[in-house]
Amino acid sequence: MVVLASALSWCSFSALASRQVTDQLGRQVTIPDQVDRVVVLQHQTLNLLVQLDASSKIVGVLANWKQQLGDGYARLDPALLKTPALGDLTHVDLESLVALHPQVVFVTNYAPKEMIEQISKAGIAVVAISLRQDKPGEEAKMNPVMDNEEQAYNQGLKNGIRLIGEVVNRQHHADELINYTFAQRKMVSDRLQSISPRQRVRVYMANPDLTTYGSGKYTGLMMNHAGAFNVAESTVKGFKQVSLEQVIAWDPQVIFVQDRYPKVVGEIERDPKWQVIDAVKNHRVYLMPEYAKAWGYPMPEALAIGELWMAKKLYPQKFSDIDMQKQANAYYQKFYRTNYVAPEAATTKAGNKS
Repeated sequence: MVVLASALSWCSFSALASRQVTDQLGRQVTIPDQVDRVVVLQHQTLNLLVQLDASSKIVGVLANWKQQLGDGYARLDPALLKTPALGDLTHVDLESLVALHPQVVFVTNYAPKEMIEQISKAGIAVVAISLRQDKPGEEAKMNPVMDNEEQAYNQGLKNGIRLIGEVVNRQHHADELINYTFAQRKMVSDRLQSISPRQRVRVYMANPDLTTYGSGKYTGLMMNHAGAFNVAESTVKGFKQVSLEQVIAWDPQVIFVQDRYPKVVGEIERDPKWQVIDAVKNHRVYLMPEYAKAWGYPMPEALAIGELWMAKKLYPQKFSDIDMQKQANAYYQKFYRTNYVAPEAATTKAGNKS
């Protein structure tokens, strides 16, 4: 109780000069004019804070951030290894949280209402991030109903980045990130304009245990922007397990595997049952680079360089002038303040990376 009272008085003092922001649940949240101490209980927001050069403001992170962002992520912000870890997407140790004296706690949009209320009652501002623009009634859902996925994710990503930038006083950085990201996407779409729907390459996203992404997840949109025809789009809603017989029937021409699942590439290439599939026969099973971030939620580097990498794999002749290392370096130098170096997991299939 002494710790809680101390936190309440500290937060009250730091909020004397305050302002209001609207989070992605539509909640009006009062925060200090100058925010210097935040706890981050959502990995997407953690990733964005690093890109907005706001790492110094992070005083606490979700306990499983390595699992969510990958073991190699620490090289982009080594200070995270020494940052107190507490809670996760749906749970937090309130006493440990209060002891860190945060001014703002970032949570995911589907964090339990009780968790948000618990933190708020301790006198700490809670800002929920979804990176989607949802219609009324869908804001707090992990898998919402979207009338227009493209608009929901594009506008939601812009709104989310601007909101995070506004909270941590990094508005200019947020605008730079948004402008760069969507300019890169436009470059890809301009080069793919001549490809008709019937000419699109058939693609399957292979996750462990025959799980994949269909409609209603950002990964499907990412594939679409790269000129792919997602074979699971009309059959799978969201993230779901399918049968090998179904994959064989789809007969994808290209198979992509997320960088965090490198073993899946070898499993597919060694399993005799997969050998009848076009992508396997023609050695077009590709481990995605770390920056593609096919998470089911949009991330700026997925749009800016991940979709470009994917499009180059599908239509190499249209992107023959593109050097992906240079593209990745340009992005990482601008937003991570370092060159892009593929983590060990992502170099397992070095022959499939370019």
